[in-house]
Order: sequence, then C-alpha cells, then structure tokens
Amino acid sequence: MSTRATEIPTAPAAVHQDAGITRGLVEITKVRKSFGATEVLKGITLTVEPGGVAVIVGPSGSGKSTLLRTINHLEKVDGGFIAIDGTLVGYEVRGSTLHELREKDVLKQRTEIGMVFQNFNLFPHLTALENVTEAPVVAPRSGKPRLTRAEARERGLELLDRVGLKDRAGAYPRQLSGGQQQRVAIARALALDPKILLFDEPTSALDPELVNEVLDVIRELATSGTTLIIVTHEMGFARDVADTVVFMDEGQIVEQGSPKDIFTNPREVRTRSFFSKVIEPAFNI
Repeated sequence: MSTRATEIPTAPAAVHQDAGITRGLVEITKVRKSFGATEVLKGITLTVEPGGVAVIVGPSGSGKSTLLRTINHLEKVDGGFIAIDGTLVGYEVRGSTLHELREKDVLKQRTEIGMVFQNFNLFPHLTALENVTEAPVVAPRSGKPRLTRAEARERGLELLDRVGLKDRAGAYPRQLSGGQQQRVAIARALALDPKILLFDEPTSALDPELVNEVLDVIRELATSGTTLIIVTHEMGFARDVADTVVFMDEGQIVEQGSPKDIFTNPREVRTRSFFSKVIEPAFNI
C-alpha cells in the first residue's frame, strides 16, 4: 500500500462534503502522472458538475485516456487528487499524508464509476445478457443490495432493450458485430447504476458504418442525468452532446468551454491549429 505526502484537499466539496448531497460531482485537482521520465499529466484541474457531459478532445498522446483512467484509479496519480461527491478516489487522508486504499476498497469505489473501453472487454464465454448481469449479482455497487439471479436477469433485459439489443440477449460476443458488442458493454457499465460513466474512445475500434449506432446510445445517455466524461475523436458528436469541451495537448488542458466557444471561436492558437486539421470547413458554418 503506497503513501504520499501531498497538498491535502481543502476545496469545499472535496473530503468535507456530506455524502448524498450530490450525485456525480467530479473534481480533478492538480493531477500529475508520469511513466518513467515522461510526464503524461502536468497538473490537470477540471470539475464536472453532476449530470454534466464533458468531452475531452486532443491529439494522440496528449494524456486524454490516462486522465480518464486516473478517475477510477486504474492509473495511480503521482500528485494532486480526484474526488467524486467529496470522497477521494483511491486514497484517504491520515494526518498530512494520503494513504492508498486497500484493493477491496478501491474495487468498491469502482462500482460507482462505469467505464466503457475501446475494445469492449466482454467475457467471451458469457452471453450478452450474462455479461450484463454478472456484476450486480457478484459485486453490487456499494450500499446497494446484491440482486438475485432473477432480479438481475430482469434488469439486464431492460438495459439490453435500452441499447436496442434485447433480441440478442442469448448471443455470445463472437456472434455480435463490433457495434453490438460495444452496446452490450454500455449496458454492462449501466448495470450497477453508476454515478458517472467514462468512455474511452468508444468508437475507435469500430468499422465506420457501425459508429452511429453506438453514438446514438451515448446521445440518449447524455440526456439521462448521469455524469458522462467522454474521450473521443468524433468532433461532430462532441459538439452535439457536450456541456463542456476540454481540449488537451501535451498533458495539459489548453482550454475548455462550451462547444460553441471551443469549436467556433477558440482562444488559443494551439486549439485553432488542431481543429483546422481535424474539422471539415463546412463544420464551422
């Protein structure tokens, strides 16, 4: 178990906020992360309000996916801290030191943070329905009762119906298209009723004709009141769904703002340069 001396959180929400006042408030404060001698995140500070949709864009290697993985402690931060609804992620404060939580406690925290990966990560030996129902039975979200198999099945069918795949409940991943597998992965992420949902380039592994079926599901989720943080290269989609667009480059947030501000009138030269290369001219009309 690791410890590290750091600036102890003193923000109004972080640590001191009573549980239950908010649902899905994400506070990222001065987060740093290095791999060897390479500093990948250089003091990232970002707040996503409950029910907000933050879309993170930027060039490859800018630290977008690493930032996403620190939110559920898949990557341990080297400095700074992350809090969800006022509770630190991955650490607890003892005196003037942050102590890393035990793995079982980190796993409990992760039940409140759904994550959808680039490559689906479904269990190949389980059907679509079994992929969705496994977690609520085996590892329910902290504070929630473990579902019976019958209850989990009913809930799983509801979620598969929500992503348009109830009729494929008995299919195995190998029998599904990439877009269908990703929609099952989204249903699985929803199964524990998470406070926030993280999407790491959810369409990057899909054939172009399958992209929209996944984006349409995420568009519906964006209106559901669940906090979403999405890393994507789909700029039109980002403009459609985001409350806040965050542009990252070289491990830093270059600028952030509303989709209109970021896409049509970015302040920073680096932002303008990036969008000039990735957005069709007609996009700005």
